[in-house]
Amino acid sequence: MATAKKPAVAEKKPAAKPAVKKAAPAKVEAAEKPARKPNAAFMKPMKPSAVLAAVVGADPLPRTEVTKKVWEYIKKHNLQNPENKRNIDADEKLTAVFGGKKQVSMFEMTKLISAHLSNA
Repeated sequence: MATAKKPAVAEKKPAAKPAVKKAAPAKVEAAEKPARKPNAAFMKPMKPSAVLAAVVGADPLPRTEVTKKVWEYIKKHNLQNPENKRNIDADEKLTAVFGGKKQVSMFEMTKLISAHLSNA
C-alpha cells in the first residue's frame, strides 16, 4: 500500500544582511564625451520684423540669441509676473510682438516670437 506523502516543511532561512551600497561609478570626464553640436537650424541668422527689432535690434541673429535678448529686455524692465514667474506682463513693445496680448507664458512667448522672424 502506498502512503500519502506529507508536504516537506520549508526550512527557515536566516535573516538577510542589508546590501552593502557600492560606490557610484566615476563620472565620465568631458574629454571622453563627444562634444554636442548645436542644431544648424537654431544657429542660422534670422531677420527680425520691425516690431521685434525694437526689442532685440535690427541685425540678423540666430533664434537662440533672439530669445536671450528678449529675456534680457524682460529682466531689465522687470516684466515677469512676481506671483507666477512663468508669465510675462508685456509692455507696449512686447504687446506688439505678442500680437496684442498683455500677458503670455514663457512657453507661448517663443512661439509668438518665431512669427516675427524670417530668413536673412
